[in-house]
Amino acid sequence: MNNQQEVKVNDDAKNAVFFQSDPKDLEGREQIKGYDFNKGLDYDALFESLVRTGFQASAMGQAIEEVKRMISWRLSDDPIKEDESEDYHDQETRKNTRCKIFLGYTSNLVSSGVREVIRYLVQHSMVDVLVSTAGGVEEDIIKCLAPTYLGEFSMPGADLRRRGLNRIGNLLVPNDNYCKFEDWVMPVLDRMVDDQEKKGIRWTPSRVINRLGEEIKNEDSILYWAHRNNIPVYCPAITDGSIGDMMYFHSYSKPGLIVDLVADIRAINNHAIYSKKSGVIILGGGVIKHHICNANLFRNGAEYAVYINTGQEFDGSDSGARPDEAVSWGKIKLDAKPVKVYADASLVFPLLVSQTFVKHFKPKNDEELKLNKRDLF
Repeated sequence: MNNQQEVKVNDDAKNAVFFQSDPKDLEGREQIKGYDFNKGLDYDALFESLVRTGFQASAMGQAIEEVKRMISWRLSDDPIKEDESEDYHDQETRKNTRCKIFLGYTSNLVSSGVREVIRYLVQHSMVDVLVSTAGGVEEDIIKCLAPTYLGEFSMPGADLRRRGLNRIGNLLVPNDNYCKFEDWVMPVLDRMVDDQEKKGIRWTPSRVINRLGEEIKNEDSILYWAHRNNIPVYCPAITDGSIGDMMYFHSYSKPGLIVDLVADIRAINNHAIYSKKSGVIILGGGVIKHHICNANLFRNGAEYAVYINTGQEFDGSDSGARPDEAVSWGKIKLDAKPVKVYADASLVFPLLVSQTFVKHFKPKNDEELKLNKRDLF
């Protein structure tokens, strides 16, 4: 190889290694820079730096911004549409009309200390519609009757079974807790059958859950505050848990309870359809994730969305699907800026709430609370 050829090879190699980038491609993008602890401990600045940190820290920072957008929006921010109902032409009404926030959470989060975070949101009417699984309903009640304990992920199942201890990850629930739940819930189911037969009440999963919240009379309970604040709790799989076991036993001791699923699907879909803007916060996956997203399909998608879960999409599961898949179905708006945080919700959701609802949520006035009641279907 002569000198001229060597020079060409060297130039080609340099061109391959130092391929030119276009600065215009990076315009408007954040520069990566983490928090500098030399400046002292400033938690607000630390959280604000997450979006520029990279990886899931950036996703967390973006989720904080997305939730702040959904809690700050008012209908008065937007111009009156030509086809908008005259009910929403009044400026005060527009100022009092917020984004409707759907919060979905799996049962294990109620078993964990995330229950208290969710209870805080419901207690202060910071969210508008809840969706959970049967475990998310019963564990809330059970914790009013007896505690859950910290164990270890590695505790052998056979040994725990012999000792009457049920393991949820690294949490332990004694069998006695479920016995206490049976003692509490069976008389409630008795009264529900009586009300069905004597008063003609048509029970739906959300009405059953509302009744449980009315009966528990415990301010530690999510369901207690949901009942107090007219916040519906939907549970399409209400029989898939201990409460389903109790309904099974009750069908022999006092048969006749009928639970209407169709009325609830009409109600949750209408919550989405009639909302002026919709925001979804989904902790975990499975039925709670799909139920909320599918309701928002009926309004051509939610404007705001935050997912927090560890699911992966390679197996085609809905639980692991990224928000972009929901966009393809019309469950999230085409121009939305949804965020998925790949993380354990027990770790990041309390932090998310601390930087959004706790700091920025403006309490609802009486007129806004009346609007909430009006929207019950």
